[in-house]
Amino acid sequence: MTKRIRNKKYSGEDTAPLKLQEPVIAEYKPLKRLAIVAEFPFKKFEKIASLVPFTQKEWANMLHLSERTLQRYAKYNTSFEGIYVDRILHLEQMIHTGLETFVKADAFYSWLKREKNVLGNLIRFESLYSTQGINDITEELGRIQHGVYI
Repeated sequence: MTKRIRNKKYSGEDTAPLKLQEPVIAEYKPLKRLAIVAEFPFKKFEKIASLVPFTQKEWANMLHLSERTLQRYAKYNTSFEGIYVDRILHLEQMIHTGLETFVKADAFYSWLKREKNVLGNLIRFESLYSTQGINDITEELGRIQHGVYI
């Protein structure tokens, strides 16, 4: 047999009034890199490019630009458009991870140039021409750093 519980009626006297508080909102602080996207002249790209011995043709392929367009960016120190900035920053992150792993740029570059079979996928230098390839290489570098080289 089920017992019924009667709703107890409360008078205003025996309940304390609720205090409403304003919600706490964390202050939004954008990442420093996001500010860079608006203005990214060729000189900034040049600093990143100087970290590794990629050729101009390789950079052009990674950025999905023609070599001639890349030369024009250099000649006039033109700012890159957003989609190219995103790719450059993504590559910069991968480059820093590679340099942390291999220390020397030449060693990192020669590792990138060798074909690697990683988790059943063949990764080669041309993998850097896609976002997925950059991610795959960055993940593999992380595995090497943590001693989980596959």
